[in-house]
Amino acid sequence: MSDLAEAKILALIPAYNEGNRVAPVVRAALAYLPVLVVDDGSSDGTARYALDAGAEVLYQQPNQGKGAALRAGFATALERGYQAVLTLDADGQHDPAEIPAFLAAYRRTSADLIIGRRDFTSMPRVRRLANTLGTALFSRAIRQPVPDNQSGYRLISRRLLQAIQNNRESGFEFEVEMIVTCVLEKYSLDWVPIRTIYAGEKSHIHPLSHLAKFLQITWKADRLVRAARSDLNG
Repeated sequence: MSDLAEAKILALIPAYNEGNRVAPVVRAALAYLPVLVVDDGSSDGTARYALDAGAEVLYQQPNQGKGAALRAGFATALERGYQAVLTLDADGQHDPAEIPAFLAAYRRTSADLIIGRRDFTSMPRVRRLANTLGTALFSRAIRQPVPDNQSGYRLISRRLLQAIQNNRESGFEFEVEMIVTCVLEKYSLDWVPIRTIYAGEKSHIHPLSHLAKFLQITWKADRLVRAARSDLNG
């Protein structure tokens, strides 16, 4: 592990039935940071692969969703005094070799939330359309540009981790609402470009349910921002 780990930053990988795909992600991430994998009720030996690769594993039973897995990992990081957490997916869609870019951005800006910005033009057509429309709607809802609202590759400061611990969203909505909290608290937000990797893997996301939940969280964001502006204008 490099001396970058001295900054007390933890790499957190939520995982659900990722089998041996999680192992190379863990091994690569360990070159930069200590790694905690939250096994979200997997039934395919994900935890064993992660342990064998050198990660610490937090077990969550039964499966509760990505948001719940992240929240459990964040609570552990806070208890252990970490000043920030870097999250990345277990399926290989996030290249651990880009971790130094997040660490450099954090050292340069001290931003509370640094999100990996993907290149939508490199995505399959359906995902490209969904992400393009989604970012446009979400940016309008929170009244500021957000070039990528659903990338799970991100670095989160300790104070933002504390601010979102009471968020009870269990799925991807947790990550979207994290941005809303950052904006409402007037915390700093930054971006780093990352590779856009798709290898034909099966997604755990159900498109119609995902869309309905995203529209719901976007409407909620709009309502919260309106309320905050109203209070400010008094």
